[in-house]
Amino acid sequence: MNEKERLLSFLGIARKAQRLSMGADAAKEALQKGKARLVLLAGDLSPRSERNARAAAEEYRTPVLSAGVSMDEIACAVGKRTGILAVNDAGFADKLRAMLAMAAPQGMSEEVDSIDV
Repeated sequence: MNEKERLLSFLGIARKAQRLSMGADAAKEALQKGKARLVLLAGDLSPRSERNARAAAEEYRTPVLSAGVSMDEIACAVGKRTGILAVNDAGFADKLRAMLAMAAPQGMSEEVDSIDV
């Protein structure tokens, strides 16, 4: 299993554990309520959606990372086609950060914006 498959599998586990807010509105709501610990963006997200997600995360001092996968790949993993995911659990967020950091040398992940909490 390669790093991309591991990431997508882990997103599916987070979904089943109900620790993801999927979609722009759900992610923004999680940010406003202080639940979001990390915001993940799909690689093929539109520039406008990316800009809005980054602005909202910055406002609530939440790190934002590019997942390096497409919305279609996310849809296969979590069951909903979306480009914005808010991770609402510190443990899941830490594990995803570590997975993306390990994949970074392979060009899979690119840090978009990170703000220490």
